[in-house]
Amino acid sequence: MPKALRLQALLDYARKLPEPPQHYLDHPEFMKPVPECTSPFFLITEQDGGAVRMHFKVPPEAPTVRGYAGILKEALDGESPETILNVPDQFYMDMGLSELITPMRMRGMGAILMRLKAEVRDTAG
Repeated sequence: MPKALRLQALLDYARKLPEPPQHYLDHPEFMKPVPECTSPFFLITEQDGGAVRMHFKVPPEAPTVRGYAGILKEALDGESPETILNVPDQFYMDMGLSELITPMRMRGMGAILMRLKAEVRDTAG
C-alpha cells in the first residue's frame, strides 16, 4: 500500500484504540510499563479461559505507537497464548512502517511485542 495510506491506516488504528477498563485506570499499579518505548506505554494482559485479553495505555500524543497498539489489539485480543507467542518477532518490520517511523520508534514497537509475549508466557506458565 502507498506510504500515505499506510500512515493513514496507522492513525485510524490509533483513534480506534480503546482505553483500558476503568478498574485499571483506577489502579495503575497493575499496568506493566514498556520502558524501552520512548512514549509512556503500559500493557495489561489477562487470561480468560483459553483467551488472552490485552489492554494498552498509550497517550494520544504518540499516534504511531498508539496505532501499533491498536493493530495488536485488533489482531490478537482474544487469541490463545500459543497464537500470540507464535507471532514472528520481526512482524512489525514487515508492515512497511520503517519509512514512516523513526528507528527509535521501530525499536519500541519490537520491545512492545517482546513485552507482550513475556507477559503471556508468564501468565500461561
